[in-house]
Amino acid sequence: MTRPPTAAQRRVIEDADPVTGRLRGTEAQLAALVKRGLAFRHPRPPHDHFLTPAGHRSREAAAREPAPARTPATAPPEPAAGTGVFAARVGGEEEPADGGPARAREVHSAWQGLLELRRMTNPDGAADRPCAWERTHLVRAAALALEAAGHRPDGPGGAGYRVRATPQPDAVAVYGPDGETLRACADTLERAGWQAGEYTEPRTRVRYLLASPRRA
Repeated sequence: MTRPPTAAQRRVIEDADPVTGRLRGTEAQLAALVKRGLAFRHPRPPHDHFLTPAGHRSREAAAREPAPARTPATAPPEPAAGTGVFAARVGGEEEPADGGPARAREVHSAWQGLLELRRMTNPDGAADRPCAWERTHLVRAAALALEAAGHRPDGPGGAGYRVRATPQPDAVAVYGPDGETLRACADTLERAGWQAGEYTEPRTRVRYLLASPRRA
């Protein structure tokens, strides 16, 4: 049986980029994760290390475990406001969207990382078509494509897009305040490798986009 990762290796896994799975650690830590099948070394320069599917499962399993109790003396300081793991804005967040330079840099970095993930994991190396990660994280992937293109999410202080899951396993719904917003979102998603069509909810008559990742 494969031994579980050490505490130091678990920290490296937990700190991986939430979108691409890019890892940062010592050469020894990264080599050990590769040996365990939890990471792989990219063959192209700069030869960064990334989580494998097993590595992603390990991180998700760790996230579901309850945090150990801490005494006040050992409790970590509260994170500063605005820090933490990057998450694409899906719209409807209670906190106002930060549209400042720091957020713009985070979104740009996440989008570039996702394009690199496409190049690494699509069989033909295509970056213009969604990859497997996007197909299993539809809402986050669609929201990232929209935010990276400059669309504003719905929330306090303004109306914008909202991305929501649907009963269909391979599609999301995108809502907007008007038809112009929906058409602009559809154009963005199609350029990002999605296919999108406009529909009307039968009971409410609300217009929305139904979007799914293009396969070819």
